[in-house]
Amino acid sequence: MKQMSTLGWIAFILVIIGGLNWGLVSVGYNVVDSIFGVGSMISAIVYGLVGLSALYLIVAAAMKPKGSQM
Repeated sequence: MKQMSTLGWIAFILVIIGGLNWGLVSVGYNVVDSIFGVGSMISAIVYGLVGLSALYLIVAAAMKPKGSQM
């Protein structure tokens, strides 16, 4: 993970934030909606960025050569 690009690190952090938010949603607390408001445009942007980050990491993992790090 030391050799990840800046975009890779941003995607990684956003996916971690998204995963933690979904974990909290399971117990009835949504951090993103609490901060930005339920159904707000900013919440939608945050969710979109988290989803795009997950897709980026999936593609990056699929394209990396075997035996190398991302």
